[in-house]
Amino acid sequence: MRAGFHKRLREIQDEVLVMGNMVAKALLLSIDALKDRDLAVAKKIIADDVKVNRKRFEIEEKCIHLIATQQPMASDLRTIICVLNIITDLERIGDYAVGIAKIVVMIGDEPPLKPLVDIPRMADKTVQMLRRSLDAFVNRDADDARQVVAEDDEVDNLYNQVFRELLTFMIEDPKTITRATRLLWVAHNLERSADRVTNICERVVFCVTGKMEEIGASKY
Repeated sequence: MRAGFHKRLREIQDEVLVMGNMVAKALLLSIDALKDRDLAVAKKIIADDVKVNRKRFEIEEKCIHLIATQQPMASDLRTIICVLNIITDLERIGDYAVGIAKIVVMIGDEPPLKPLVDIPRMADKTVQMLRRSLDAFVNRDADDARQVVAEDDEVDNLYNQVFRELLTFMIEDPKTITRATRLLWVAHNLERSADRVTNICERVVFCVTGKMEEIGASKY
């Protein structure tokens, strides 16, 4: 019975990786849609969000079933609790990707305010952090999870740079306020996505050590 339990638990973890890949892909595609003014891709991201939500509910149901039927203890129970929290953060990151896609639709075919440089960098770094956080979960690597949290500073610095640059545009020419604000919304969604990754890393540390830590909180 325990062998069957651990097999199902591994399958659940595999499903978490699938969901993570779905979310990472949506986030990167949303930035591609922004750069290319591709409304078709943006609308597909919005429509496909139901698949991310459905995956979350499927994983949740499997976790609840395992708890109800197997009554896991100690590290196995921590793993299931971590999964339940991780998929919540993954779903929220998917929502941020949808938010960016909706901004792309709002922008339509209006000319770009400026070449996009730091925003794509934010997206690439966030997705890199996301994938590493999930690898840390699978490998039960608390040290790597903590390192990923430390790298959130890079995303924050890029966000601050984007904010300052767009604020300068708005001050120098008030006619750019609407376009600049929309790009600020995009950058904010990416910054919040990276914060969700740090939540995932904190759950990984809990899964490995059994201790809840608010990693990186001291910097504030």
